[in-house]
Amino acid sequence: MKIAVGEITTANPVRPPETSSGTKSDLCDRFVALNESLLRKGVRLDELRGVAKCLDEPVDNCSHSTLGLWAITPLVAVIFVVVVSDSSYYFDGMMKSALSVKCVLPNNYVFWEATRPVMDCRICSNLTAVKILNNLTRSDFKPFAYSYQPILVKGAAAGWPAVQEFDYAFFKRLFEAVPEAYKSVDEDCQFLNFKSNFTSLQEVFSMPEDRVRNSVDTHPWYIGWSNCHPEVLKEMRKYYEKPHFLPEEAEHSHIEFVFMGYQQGAFMHLDYISRLMWQAQLKGHKVWRLTPTPECESVCSSISFTVSPGDILLLDTRQWYHDTYILDGEFSITVSSEYG
Repeated sequence: MKIAVGEITTANPVRPPETSSGTKSDLCDRFVALNESLLRKGVRLDELRGVAKCLDEPVDNCSHSTLGLWAITPLVAVIFVVVVSDSSYYFDGMMKSALSVKCVLPNNYVFWEATRPVMDCRICSNLTAVKILNNLTRSDFKPFAYSYQPILVKGAAAGWPAVQEFDYAFFKRLFEAVPEAYKSVDEDCQFLNFKSNFTSLQEVFSMPEDRVRNSVDTHPWYIGWSNCHPEVLKEMRKYYEKPHFLPEEAEHSHIEFVFMGYQQGAFMHLDYISRLMWQAQLKGHKVWRLTPTPECESVCSSISFTVSPGDILLLDTRQWYHDTYILDGEFSITVSSEYG
């Protein structure tokens, strides 16, 4: 469906989305292309949100900068009409299609900003730093379990065998030993290449040894993937446990992520997940930068902190925009999952 900018008006309803595989693929391609185009042109998150607000305003009420954003690409108009449409039928169909296309989720600011819940600024209004707790009991942690503030529990994973055992070679051996382990990531789980040029986990575990070590004249890499193959998870979990301080009644995800690599980690983004995140730093030091959503920028501050090996971070990654960076010369590896 191709619609010129001038044809988009609130008086012209958009038909419910198709659900064919071709439409889903086209949706994915359009979102990715839009995201890359906007980022290259230096568009900010507050500008994107301004476009969404302009849909219900007379053109004269929109700022010049917001109107200029419409000129970047006609696809902006198409997507924002889709995601803020008053038609609940259309919106539900759009969400079902989008959520079924894995590539939409990790790298599309337009999608995040247009579909996420509005942040309760009371969560971050008085925060100037991550809350640091020393390794503690379940009872000690109870007051903080669902506070939605960023929490760093020092040394909570220091005794896990994974701190010593998990590395690139460990996971390469594991995936080569388990039948259809690579296939499970491609078809049932999720592979995140971030800014690297890898297209699959199998390609990651086939790179030259000098690039594995991030040798001079090689390109730094950072990737992540979710694990849902039962044999892979069974073997991984021999080396770590769910954080011992989490509430006994908490629900846990059946899927666990591994992130590893060098230098630039995740770009600034939100996570489309259903629960709070915990992430155990097993190797290397990772710098996190948290930024409030646009509606809270006037009352909340950005936060930056470093996570060390053995620490566990707890964060509502649905509410805080976040990016990460690995200290120069270090290799980082983490295990991450959800609780709620």
